[in-house]
Amino acid sequence: MAQSLHNVSQMLPSKILSQTNLSPRAYIDYSLLIVSFFSVCVYLLFIATTLRDVVNSELGIAWDTRVYILLTALPLIFVTQVRDLRYLVPFSALANMLILVTFGITLYYIFREPIDLSQRELFPEITALPSFFGTVVYAVEGIGVVLPVENKMKHPQHFLACPGVLSIVLSFITVLYNVTGFFGYARYGPQTRASVTLNLPSEEKLALSTQLLAALAILFTLGIYYYVPMDILWRKVKHRFPVERHNIAQIGIRFSILIAMTGLALGVPELEPFIGLVGSICSATLGLLTPIVLDTVFRWSTPGAFGVFRWRLVKNVILLAFGLFILVVGTYFSIKDIVDIYG
Repeated sequence: MAQSLHNVSQMLPSKILSQTNLSPRAYIDYSLLIVSFFSVCVYLLFIATTLRDVVNSELGIAWDTRVYILLTALPLIFVTQVRDLRYLVPFSALANMLILVTFGITLYYIFREPIDLSQRELFPEITALPSFFGTVVYAVEGIGVVLPVENKMKHPQHFLACPGVLSIVLSFITVLYNVTGFFGYARYGPQTRASVTLNLPSEEKLALSTQLLAALAILFTLGIYYYVPMDILWRKVKHRFPVERHNIAQIGIRFSILIAMTGLALGVPELEPFIGLVGSICSATLGLLTPIVLDTVFRWSTPGAFGVFRWRLVKNVILLAFGLFILVVGTYFSIKDIVDIYG
């Protein structure tokens, strides 16, 4: 699974590792497990909520979100059984096409009338920034998805090249987020919802289609999100099963975890605050703190490894402070949200 991070952690000086009781590889593995499985719950809730809004509105029924969670879990029984990344990539490509179509339709509704920024607050309250930073890190770090892709590439050196796969993809995603975020708020102001597609006029079929397309895109990519934690988990438990039972064991484990995640989504419909908490703790450490610490330790004893005027060390210190800010402040506000909802 996160073999690239494992390779980096293996390069840590054995003396440093021997002086601690912590295992970087184990911490990374368990953090990825937590983030990935909780993400499956959130995506399951997103698909179910979208289906509820569209289907209930179109058919004039009032089915509960839990009904749609169960309906969504049915196709996931088959999606989550796919174990080879090669068979998941075409579905991810289809999901990307659906997202682009959704993006185009959304922009059409945003720009079909003139935008007036005079009534918009262009800077948020300071207390909203920690949640914003935590959300951004959680949205773009994607370490559980990009690393398996790099490990399966025929020429993995192209992944981090300049320009490479990672830089091109992240640039595209950054533009996508900024355009939809900025102009979505410019159009709908304080009424802008978590997904701007939910602000589109529900009485128009074209607008409604964006919600269904977004839900389908998430459904098609869930297999890749499931691939990551299952690869980690299977490596840790496969020695407990006879070789001839590996296939049936994988089927049972994958199905059992899907049942557990579905049960969690059914029992805790307000799951987003918990994801915010997990994201603040695990995503900040996985996406920022852990790579920074490993990079610094690895370069420390190599002359000139930090570059001219030790600019890489300065960069690492700045990113480390930013990661700690997200970890501490983001965790505080996530816990506060949980207390407000369930307290």
